[in-house]
Amino acid sequence: MNSARFQLPIQITRHAKERMVERGISDVVLFDLIETGTAKHKDETRLWLFKRYPERDDNLICAAAILEDSIVIKTVMHHFQLEETP
Repeated sequence: MNSARFQLPIQITRHAKERMVERGISDVVLFDLIETGTAKHKDETRLWLFKRYPERDDNLICAAAILEDSIVIKTVMHHFQLEETP
């Protein structure tokens, strides 16, 4: 699977796959999140991708990712909330 948005292959860690199963997040939703979700960068390589899915009742879905030779999805969260910046 490749990301047109980031022009990189997508790599999903075992941990992220386990969290997806646990939280009922499909590959289709994850791919949509990567391609169309809002990106908040922590630094040059680390970021969060998040998006609200109206058909779900668990707030924002978020993927923690690293941009390297691929986009590595480290984990996938639900009930995600953005931290307020001072």
